[in-house]
Amino acid sequence: MMTPPDGLPVYRVLTGPDDEEFCHRVSEALAMGYRLHEGPSITSNGGRVIIAQAVIWP
Repeated sequence: MMTPPDGLPVYRVLTGPDDEEFCHRVSEALAMGYRLHEGPSITSNGGRVIIAQAVIWP
């Protein structure tokens, strides 16, 4: 497949709290064929850890 499915962009940044749902979202993107683009960015919003992970379509 030359382009991502469902009209998704070639480059995506997934963000959210560091929880099971976020891990599932990243795992789903990888299962679709996306690849991780470098490591995640991690921050805190005063009590909750927030992660951003970029993925790219190969």
